[in-house]
Amino acid sequence: MSLPAAISLREVGPRDGLQNEPEIVATADKIALIDRLARTGLRRIEITSFVRADAIPQLADADEVLAGIDVPAGVSRSVLVPNSRGLDHALQLRDRFEEVGVFLSASETHNLRNVNRSVSASLDSLGRVIDRARAAGLRVEAVIATSFGCPYEGAVPRERVLDIAGQLVAAGAQEVAFGDTTGMANPLQVAAHFEAARTRLGDEVQLTAHFHNTRGQGLANVLAALQGGCASFESSVGELGGCPVPPGATGNIATEDLVCMLHEMGIATGVELGALLDVAREVRRVLDRPLGSHTLVGGPIDWHPGSDR
Repeated sequence: MSLPAAISLREVGPRDGLQNEPEIVATADKIALIDRLARTGLRRIEITSFVRADAIPQLADADEVLAGIDVPAGVSRSVLVPNSRGLDHALQLRDRFEEVGVFLSASETHNLRNVNRSVSASLDSLGRVIDRARAAGLRVEAVIATSFGCPYEGAVPRERVLDIAGQLVAAGAQEVAFGDTTGMANPLQVAAHFEAARTRLGDEVQLTAHFHNTRGQGLANVLAALQGGCASFESSVGELGGCPVPPGATGNIATEDLVCMLHEMGIATGVELGALLDVAREVRRVLDRPLGSHTLVGGPIDWHPGSDR
């Protein structure tokens, strides 16, 4: 089995995680969380999203968070924008981030429920957003939700997902993230998907996996993605997150679980696991509830295969 020696990791807890919390987390706590995450060795962090405050009130303080964070040099800050209006807002703080993410669903029903648009209308709109973001010197990631299945429509044909990905790359996206938005993927499906995506999109495009742990298969899907040639992942500290539609979609895979597993497999992440667990403990304190992270409960493994024990 040939696996990568190292992977790229984007932490999405401050945005994808906190936007699904029932209560609004204080701006100061968000800033402290991001600043601490940025000192664990993480090199990419999704900070916030420029969406309407009435749609996602948990992220209404995007301006204040971006203005308040203090991350070390070498840590890339990304923001999510839903449309041209969101990009207009984001560009007012252009010096506070380096990457922008755009998103749509591969499923018509999920896309309509999530952004009230057809997939073709989203592609038209996002093409203009991508073009403007690239012109502003930003790196662009395009996220395709429900890439491995839709809770409303069931199976989503792989060819449809890859066709959408191809259109986003043609529009200028440098990275495509395939989202298992409600945890419907299985390992065999994932491995075949990334093999096909690499063949279709070529080596110049960064392919990223975004798994949710709704049915407990998140880390198994990570291994399958690695075997399929994927070396870039998104995860959330503490297993925060979910999906606003539909109910029952639980969190992203926990960053500390992902890092623990990869380190035990000899795959470098650049992240200091102990520091990351300290952040997860602080998140647990701020939210005042248990988190889904297994490593936070069980602790990291203190020995390695092949060592004396």
